[in-house]
Amino acid sequence: MKIGFIAMSGVRAHNEELTKLGLTLPGFVDRNRIVASLPSLGLLTLAGLTPEAIEVEYTEVEDIEKLDGLPGSYDAVAISSFSAQIHEAYELADRFRAEGTKVFLGGLHVTAMPKEALAHADSIVIGEGEPVWPEAIRDLRADRLQSVYDARNVVFDLAASPIPRYELLDPDRYNRLTVQTSRGCPFDCEFCAASIRLCPTYRVKPVERVINEIQRIKELWPKPFIEFADDNTFVNKPHSKRLMRALAKEGVRWFTETDISVAEDDDLLSLMRDSGCAQVLIGLESPDRDRLHGLERKSDWKSKQFDKYLQAIDRIQGHGITVNGCFVLGLDGSGKESFAEVLDFVVRSQLYEVQITVQTAFPGTPLYERLLASDRLIEPEAWKFCTLFDVNFVPDAMTVTELEQGFRWLAERIYSEEMTQQRRRRFRERMKAKAAMARPERKAGYGH
Repeated sequence: MKIGFIAMSGVRAHNEELTKLGLTLPGFVDRNRIVASLPSLGLLTLAGLTPEAIEVEYTEVEDIEKLDGLPGSYDAVAISSFSAQIHEAYELADRFRAEGTKVFLGGLHVTAMPKEALAHADSIVIGEGEPVWPEAIRDLRADRLQSVYDARNVVFDLAASPIPRYELLDPDRYNRLTVQTSRGCPFDCEFCAASIRLCPTYRVKPVERVINEIQRIKELWPKPFIEFADDNTFVNKPHSKRLMRALAKEGVRWFTETDISVAEDDDLLSLMRDSGCAQVLIGLESPDRDRLHGLERKSDWKSKQFDKYLQAIDRIQGHGITVNGCFVLGLDGSGKESFAEVLDFVVRSQLYEVQITVQTAFPGTPLYERLLASDRLIEPEAWKFCTLFDVNFVPDAMTVTELEQGFRWLAERIYSEEMTQQRRRRFRERMKAKAAMARPERKAGYGH
């Protein structure tokens, strides 16, 4: 038996003007391109749970119109896709089924829209894949496949995680590899479409298992750059410090996403720096406290952190770790003035990197349900616009056109060569000055 693990990749903005902007301002799409080109850690993990007697293969598909030869080459396939490419994934699934290949569909979009997905699959996986994949494989081999494998009532213990099948990847295709150290998030941001929508329980993976995965990657890539595929890496500070101490021995560079509270612990920041942390991405969302109110639904945590923003960025970057500040444009209450406010904050904060996205109503999120109920979704099931750069809703304080134009105006300035180099130069100069201050002064009479 042969199973193909197929990831849809290559998400791109549908707005032609944004696409052209991306060609002239590479920094505009850098982070989006990185995310779209990362391998599917979920599929590689399921491959790691697949019995050795079954032949497995991993493939990424950017454009199904250019495909030749895939359908019919497997006994079964497991397909993963972002919402923006889900209809292409469905079309590919239909091709496989027409050739007699069994099709599994799973992931965030399928969990949010199971009835839609089931029309294009022999079987769907709802929630996390690991708890049900062994059963699904047994049923596949026994020719008794169930139409739905629902893991939503199961909390998977990350201590039981297999090592993902990194060896299935082409070493020349990727400039970074993903490792998961935790799953979930203690916060509940209205727009978030990450793993909290699969299972809301926050968990950490044992340090030794994380290190085993990194060591496996190093066997395949001598000097890998690691991206931790976490929603929020440093929630459990004691666990994080144990991980950093172990990671420091591995000699790798890495990136992750976290929240602003990481700046409150100098010991943790020092450990992060010493373990090879190159950058952290932090969801600042807005430079206006009022726009943050209600964004985090449990305790309004986001708005309560606002006064710490500038100091936190300064402390993190002062440890030699660059900050990629993420802003969401089009939040409720944001008018045309919001674009200039973001630009001003970026300049004042001296952020090394900036990521701007358009608020996007992803299926399965509280934001989607709220905007759907208030008739503010432009095309409720036009998933192709779920790119983070296209507008799929009606803002409440400006028009759709004003949001699109403001996004482009801000991108042209933030990602200009001059401003990008200025931000990076300031960081380098700060690090040089700090290094010079740290060098012991030569004592008088002992050389010149």
